[in-house]
Amino acid sequence: MAKRVSVDKTLFIVTLLLVFIGLIMVFSASALMAKERYGSAYAFLLRQSAMAVMGFIAMLIAMNVDYRRYKHPGFVFSLIGVTSLLLVLVFFLDVAHNTHRWIRVGFVSLQPSEFAKPAIILFLAYFLESRTRQMDDWRNTIVPAIIPTLIFCALIVKEPDLGTAIVCMLITAAVLYVAGMRMRWFAAGFAASLPVLYLLIFRVQWRYDRIMAFMDPYADPQGKGFHMIQSLIAVGTGGVTGMGLMEGKQKLFYLPEPHTDFIYAVISEEFGLVGAALVVALFAIFLYRGMRTALATEDVFARYLATGITAMVVVQALFNISVVLGLLPTKGIPLPFISYGGTALFVTLASVGVLLNITQQTD
Repeated sequence: MAKRVSVDKTLFIVTLLLVFIGLIMVFSASALMAKERYGSAYAFLLRQSAMAVMGFIAMLIAMNVDYRRYKHPGFVFSLIGVTSLLLVLVFFLDVAHNTHRWIRVGFVSLQPSEFAKPAIILFLAYFLESRTRQMDDWRNTIVPAIIPTLIFCALIVKEPDLGTAIVCMLITAAVLYVAGMRMRWFAAGFAASLPVLYLLIFRVQWRYDRIMAFMDPYADPQGKGFHMIQSLIAVGTGGVTGMGLMEGKQKLFYLPEPHTDFIYAVISEEFGLVGAALVVALFAIFLYRGMRTALATEDVFARYLATGITAMVVVQALFNISVVLGLLPTKGIPLPFISYGGTALFVTLASVGVLLNITQQTD
């Protein structure tokens, strides 16, 4: 029988530290921009702080709700249905930054694609729990398991947001791998995705330009390669110990979206290798504790939930940091807990609350 133990304090503290670092860096990266746009240097910080408080409340609630309560078809399919409706609804609302990604209600903006990630995780955990011995059955297990992911990804790509769609696919792959799906099916899925990726990347001009900029940013330093070059300059300028909090220069005139997509570059410039390595170390600890939880439990549903939530955080962190360091083409993937973005912060903290509840259940 499972017994109640204390919550994973290491995982809890790592989460707190990442959010605290995020609030500091959002202010540092956005103060001047906020002053010019809204007349207050604290505009972005106050919004992010409000969502952090709401997220922590959601996390504390989730920590104290037995994760088994989510294992109900009414809850699972309601979440899938609501998320689908939100992803469709964005196409009927006003365009923001030439995309259909946000639902604005007064002063609040929701990004439905953020809800797709936990919805996918919960569905996979629920659906695959009773099919651990049928993971080689592509018709009755593998295909039905990935249908919600494919639908969500198609809608998210249409927004357009290919990066988030890829993250959703990688989360799905992580859960399927832990569930025991054989590598030949991963190979088949990857092969089937290649023509789609080719059309989405090499036949869409602005994505193709990003690939070319990634290959050689200095071929067009004032145009297509500008973002990546400025990010690398920020990282290199920081040296070992950095220029100091609020002292970074690249965020003022050069880095695009320094408080969101390129906030890790600001961290690197202001706190140097020491600060950048600390952030990576915190995510590494999160990965270790999350997967430790997944592998320690004998409850299959809990194992898949823990795997998916851990992958959701770590995959996005890996993407964001890799883009800043020039290891991947530029893509708008936020750094979990740290980048400015209310919906992402709230959803991630609530999901971590579920993970923390799982850590309290041992066999």
